[in-house]
Order: sequence, then C-alpha cells, then structure tokens
Amino acid sequence: MRRLTLACLGAILVHAFTTSGEAQSVYPTGTTIYDPDRAWNGFTVLSPLQTQAVLVIDMNGNVVKRWDGYNNSAGGPARVLPGGYVMSSSGANPPHQESLELIQRDFGGNVLWRYSHNEQIATRDGTMVWTARQHHDWQRDSLPAGYYSPESTPAIDGGNTLILTHQNHGNPNVADVTLEDDRLIEVSWNGDVVWEWVASEHIDELGYSPEARKAIRAAASVNAARGTFDWLHMNSAHYIGPNRWFDQGDTRFAPNNVIISSRESSVLAIVGRDGRIVWRLGPDFSQSKELRAIGQIIGQHHAHLIPKGLPGAGDVLLFDNGGSSGYGAPSGIAPEGRGTYARAGSRVLEINPVTLELVWSYSRPGFFSTNISSAQRLPNGNTLIDAGAPGRMFEVTRDGAIVWEYVNPLFAGANASNAVYRAYRIPYAWIPQLAAPKERRVTPPALGDFRLP
Repeated sequence: MRRLTLACLGAILVHAFTTSGEAQSVYPTGTTIYDPDRAWNGFTVLSPLQTQAVLVIDMNGNVVKRWDGYNNSAGGPARVLPGGYVMSSSGANPPHQESLELIQRDFGGNVLWRYSHNEQIATRDGTMVWTARQHHDWQRDSLPAGYYSPESTPAIDGGNTLILTHQNHGNPNVADVTLEDDRLIEVSWNGDVVWEWVASEHIDELGYSPEARKAIRAAASVNAARGTFDWLHMNSAHYIGPNRWFDQGDTRFAPNNVIISSRESSVLAIVGRDGRIVWRLGPDFSQSKELRAIGQIIGQHHAHLIPKGLPGAGDVLLFDNGGSSGYGAPSGIAPEGRGTYARAGSRVLEINPVTLELVWSYSRPGFFSTNISSAQRLPNGNTLIDAGAPGRMFEVTRDGAIVWEYVNPLFAGANASNAVYRAYRIPYAWIPQLAAPKERRVTPPALGDFRLP
C-alpha cells in the first residue's frame, strides 16, 4: 500500500458534499494538485466567509500573511495592491448582508484610507452610526476588473472607488413594499460621492417579460427580518476598463461604464455614465440562436471584462452558478414565478460581448457552487476558479486540465464553513515584504490507489 501525505489526496471528490445529500466524512484540505511548470505561480488572496481576516497563501497552501479586522461575510471581496497593501470591508449590519466600512491598510495593518460616510442608520441597540452599506463588491478605478494585468498599475492612493451599496426606499413601479435596492456610488479619495446610480429607476430597461414584472410586483421574497425586498440582488459591479471595443469606436464599452450582475434575475448589464442601460445579456437566453448557444445563465457571479494585457481581453468572464434564479410565469418549480430557471451544476463562461459568441467554457460533472464564487483570467491563459460554497479553488488550462487545486480548511464554530467569497492570484512582487516561496510539486494519486492506512 502506498503511503500518502494529505496534500496528495487531490483526486478525491473533495466537493462531493455540494452535490450529494450528505458531506464526506474524510476529505483533503490545502493544496491537493500543483504543477509548477503549467500553473501561473504567485500568491493567492482569499476572502473566507467564516473568519474576520484576509488570508494570503502560497502555491503549496501555506498561509504566508493574515490581516485581521475584516468581515468578508458581510461585504465581499478582499484585494491586495502592489506594495503589500490590503483593502476589504469591515464591520457588519445584521440582518442585512452589508458592511459598515471599507478599509485600506498597509502590510503592518495601519489604516491608510477608509470610507463609511454613506448613510446614517440605527443599530439594533438604537445607536446611530455612519455606514457604507457596502455589499458584495467594490473597485478602484485604477484596477477596473479587480485583479492583476501586466497593463494595469493600481494606485495606492488617490483616484475613485466604485462601491455597490444598499438603499431602502419605495418605488411603486417595482413593487408596493419597501425595497432593499441596489445603489452604485463612486467616491473620491476624500470620500465625496461623485456619481450614483439606483437600480429600481431602470427596471424598464432590464428586459423583463410581463410575467416577470408581475412576479417581481408580488414581492414573494420579502425578507421578514429586514422588512425589505431585495428584488434585484446585484452581486458584482466592475468598471469596464480600457478595452478593444471602445478603441474601435463602440461607446457602450467606455472604460468608466460599469458592468453589473443580478443573481436574482439572471441579468448582466452595462450602465452608462448617464444612467442608461447600454448593453444587456439576459434574463431570457432563449430569444436568439446566439443566446441559445450560450445557454441559460442562472444565479451568476463576478461578471467582468477581461482586462487588457491578458488572453481573451475584452471578453466577458463570469461564474455561472446554477441553482435557481429568474422571474417569470408560475410553474411547478416556481409556483410564485420566482426561481424559474434551475440547473444543478456550475459553469465558467467567456463570452464575446459584441457577437455573443461563447468563446470558452468550463464545466464538469459535480462542479457546483450554488452561490458566491469567481473566475480570474491569468497571464498564461489559464483561469483561476473559486467554487466558493465548497471552498475549492483551482486553476485550469484552456483545455480544462487542473494544474493547481486548493481546498480551504473547515473553520470551527457554530456556523462552521470553509466557503471563500472570492480568490485572486497576484504576482509575488506585489508583496515585497515576503520572500518568494519554494514551489513544491503536488501530484495526486490515482483514485483506485488511494487508501487510508
């Protein structure tokens, strides 16, 4: 019988607990597959849901840096900027899924910038506090897709920050209840709001059918604890960034326009600076042969344009979760007209936004994360995928070969989870305070050869 280290157990179905009725009792964690010659080597930044920290791991899964005092479960992604700076959300406003502030720190943890002055709210104990009400996403204008490209130079100070926030108000054109609406704000380095966009004001531009509008108006998913209706549930908002389409004269793709993603209604859209929707994909993917070739997108996350300088630049990359989403006519699986689309499997899609050609996709039996998750195009053409719900991150080649895989350990506690909201790969040089680690190959055994002693 072969003696195997835990790191060599990567060929086990570590994500089986997301697709079966009961979790595995034994499964490996840490780096389970690693081919240093085919992977794009660097540090990986994790936003784990059940720890109040930002973690950085090396290719062999060792935690090489940890910043405490953050709250990924409420606010969304963490990012590391060149020079060993970190930025993420902090604080929570339960039962709302949102953070109190965004904070940028240096390598030693010193606060360099923060934003919280969006809205004053009453906490559960009645105290009035200022809060960002930020949820799910944010971007610096010098890092439009939120991750590394050899043609982008993220600024450490100055510039504007795009923040996805909540706003509670009424809009009878949507539904006759209080909305927990999605509001985009762009704030200056000094904290001034220089641009804003409110989603409910543009519901007529999002392509809903009469049946979908009726289902939205019924507001069946009002959150009793919050007393609000999260009707759109946007989960990402990115600057378009410099791109070939705009260079060729297509103003829909102006670099400071914003691409948004609605999990609840399976809509992707680009918001122009005048507020109008200038490009849209979804919600119904049966309307043309191009859309049918893509297939119905369901509950998607992390929709963005691949930045200049990377393979596939200008294409839309997204994590198509599956599960259920969408509004429409009532049916057996959606008696209230909510969750009309359903699929028990995830995909990662790369789409030409002009021709709507499906350029590349990744899907496999058992690959399924019902929520959160992300995808990043790497300089060597590989794609880093975060299947967030099961806490499994892996890097795949263009032909789908896995050249690196990491399974986040289960964090203890009442709500134990190994889920990771997003994961980003950065160059070693972006954290100069850390020496480049020694890279050790991890080769998994054949499934039939694996036995516990």
